[in-house]
Amino acid sequence: VIDDAKSQLEAVCSGVVSCADILALAARDAVDLTGGPSWSVPLGRRDGRISSASDAKALPSPADPVSVQRQKFAAQGLTDRELVTLVGAHTIGQTDCIFFRYRLYNFTATGNADPTISPSALPQLRALCPPAGDGSRRVALDLGSPGAFDVSFFKNVRDGGAVLESDQRLWGDAATQAAVQSFAGNVRGLFGLRFSYEFPKAMVRMSSIAVKTGSQGEIRRKCSKFN
Repeated sequence: VIDDAKSQLEAVCSGVVSCADILALAARDAVDLTGGPSWSVPLGRRDGRISSASDAKALPSPADPVSVQRQKFAAQGLTDRELVTLVGAHTIGQTDCIFFRYRLYNFTATGNADPTISPSALPQLRALCPPAGDGSRRVALDLGSPGAFDVSFFKNVRDGGAVLESDQRLWGDAATQAAVQSFAGNVRGLFGLRFSYEFPKAMVRMSSIAVKTGSQGEIRRKCSKFN
């Protein structure tokens, strides 16, 4: 999607729109097209000239406890509330079996499942990812309403139905649990509106981290490589 958009833009206005801006706009449109909110995306970013695998260590891992997630988000100037809000994007996300199957069969080498998984969710997850199955099989992160941007993800976390360990751990910390509960609630319309209001603000904040402008960086001709 990103490369296709870039090639079309280069054909009509070469060297003007950065891959960073295209990515920010595509993220907004993905949310909008799946029933979530839309928002005005600040533009004018330029693309970096450095790409390092080590930088990915700053991203949350599927097995990170809340303490590590908090540290990673705080290092970027983001609060606990914004952490939970942004993780809510998993409502339309997917993952591979390899990233959570360990929770289903031999969690911490006990031979049992992760005890935080609800009895109702465990059979469903095991059916999707059998012990000897394809580790690259894609599974929705929101089993309640995959493909719809809503608060079902937060209800899954509250009820022990989160797919990733890092997501389920949000219910075990007082601060993040309060944020999850505030979005999950019991009144779908009211709490859906709250999430739809806070998510765009958090996305704009995150998309403004370490932005390159002016003469910094470059406008890539192809998003997959430097000029």
